Amino acid sequence: MRAVVRTTGTRAHSARSWLGSNAIHAAAEILTRLSAYQPRVVPIEGCTYREGLNAVNITGGVAGNIVPDECVVTVNYRFAPDRDEKAAAAHVKEVFDGFDVEITDSAPSAPPGLSAPAAQAFVRAIGGTPVAKYGWTDVGRLATLGIPAVNFGPGDPNTAHKRDEYVEMPKITTAAEALVRFLAG
Repeated sequence: MRAVVRTTGTRAHSARSWLGSNAIHAAAEILTRLSAYQPRVVPIEGCTYREGLNAVNITGGVAGNIVPDECVVTVNYRFAPDRDEKAAAAHVKEVFDGFDVEITDSAPSAPPGLSAPAAQAFVRAIGGTPVAKYGWTDVGRLATLGIPAVNFGPGDPNTAHKRDEYVEMPKITTAAEALVRFLAG
């Protein structure tokens, strides 16, 4: 889920800043709340989900000599599957109570679904221990439609979106062999 949290002020020339109210300075409280935020850790079906609420973008300002009258902090909230989108939105608005908050994008999270017979068969065929998926995939969309689905693939998810993200070739081969084993079974 993404939301924008806005602060407003009064534009003024920076040489006469006392005639304005700096919206970027007013955003300090938003960042303070984010820094102090304690994410929930939620166990579901043997998988541990850790939520996250983070600033992912800040915009504000008009020019180098103008006190800004608006600042927008974009926050990203990753919520555990025990919350639906409505509850997640309510939580974000509660964290930023007193600010103008607008939910701009949302997608459902997905429970592990490990009780589904197809998921159990997949886990048996693949082996290993299921873990929570941190990051949205189409499994969330499928779960809302009642279609059993799991995330599976090679690589280290802890390198996702980093500059040095990579997948080792042997892990690709191992994952492909596991899928073939499941599909052939």
